[in-house]
Amino acid sequence: MEPPVSLAYGIQLPVQSQSTMYAEPWEADAGPADLVEIARAADRAGFAYVAACDHVAIPRRLAEAMSTVWYDPVATLAHLAAVTTRVRLLSHVAVVGLRHPLVTAKQYATLDHLSGGRLVLGVGAGHVREEFEALGADFERRGTVLDETIDALRAALGPDEFPSHHGKTYDFEGLGQRPRPAQARVPVWVGGSSPAAVRRAALRGDGWLPQGDPRDRLPAQIERIRRLRAEAGVEEPFTVGAITEPLYVGPPSWNVGRRTLTGSPQALAESLRAYPAMGVDQIQVRFRCRSRSELIEQITAFGAEVAPHL
Repeated sequence: MEPPVSLAYGIQLPVQSQSTMYAEPWEADAGPADLVEIARAADRAGFAYVAACDHVAIPRRLAEAMSTVWYDPVATLAHLAAVTTRVRLLSHVAVVGLRHPLVTAKQYATLDHLSGGRLVLGVGAGHVREEFEALGADFERRGTVLDETIDALRAALGPDEFPSHHGKTYDFEGLGQRPRPAQARVPVWVGGSSPAAVRRAALRGDGWLPQGDPRDRLPAQIERIRRLRAEAGVEEPFTVGAITEPLYVGPPSWNVGRRTLTGSPQALAESLRAYPAMGVDQIQVRFRCRSRSELIEQITAFGAEVAPHL
């Protein structure tokens, strides 16, 4: 994916994952129709992508905080691909170590084929031990396995109908998969902010999806990515991401929380321009809202009134 000329902006969709860390109360009673209308609004408003998360099963010890509402990202993004026209489809992030790379490649190649080449494959190591154990995946070695899985997916999502990969965990060749992705190279963005995750993104990814790093931590992380890529002689385009503070376009009439950025479109844009100044190519935004209609109003206002100033 070529670096954007100006600051691109995308959104993690509500409803499809409902951790108490970020879900709004109205999402508990929302469903597919709400997702469709929100994705369509983002498509119209010029958002670069809509994103969906990935968890297979949540253990009881984490269910109260994380909830058990986690839509399958492939099914969700494929559904939304059919009702949108241009917005890209991001898995943020797919825990690809839970599945054999050929299974992941089959799912996401089909999604890219069906959507006309709109997939961005975001990948991450995962953090729920019980999820790995239930699926027979190695939790302790998940970082090492993810490194190899990215390499295996590069082959399996590439142009060859019969991809090959020979590694310590996975070994395959002579097995054909069609349809092939519509894109010649599916962008792989690596999620996470640990030293290992940042290194993985720099050396194996086409982009980096930080895990909510505050602004003051981003410059050092970005500089490390640049240094690692330069030392390794990696010259391909690379997309640096960031997750913004919660936003509310305009003066709120309710308590949107002290960390939320609010104000006029010009004021918000001025604050958000700090991101490209430090080397960020795309921001993931989240809006405080009390209903689907308020969220769509915020998405629309951001696209029409804030984005032109970015």
